[in-house]
Amino acid sequence: MTRDEILAQLSGFLEELFEIPPAKVTLDAKLFEELDLDSIDAVDLVVKLQAMTGRRIKPDDFKAVRTVGDVVDCVEKLLADAPAAP
Repeated sequence: MTRDEILAQLSGFLEELFEIPPAKVTLDAKLFEELDLDSIDAVDLVVKLQAMTGRRIKPDDFKAVRTVGDVVDCVEKLLADAPAAP
């Protein structure tokens, strides 16, 4: 999955879960300040990302996430660490 594909899916999740217009979802957008997410929203987002990747996201990995780009980086790392399909 490319960064653009991850961003597109993330944008869809943010619109579906929190009614955030896709135009506001840029790599530089700050999740809490600009997109008005709170800690409960972050948990909901992690659940969606875990379903998308099939991988568990450790709370420590998500603690440093501040922007949409950080989320994309986190998902990209999870997918890179995933074992190759047989």
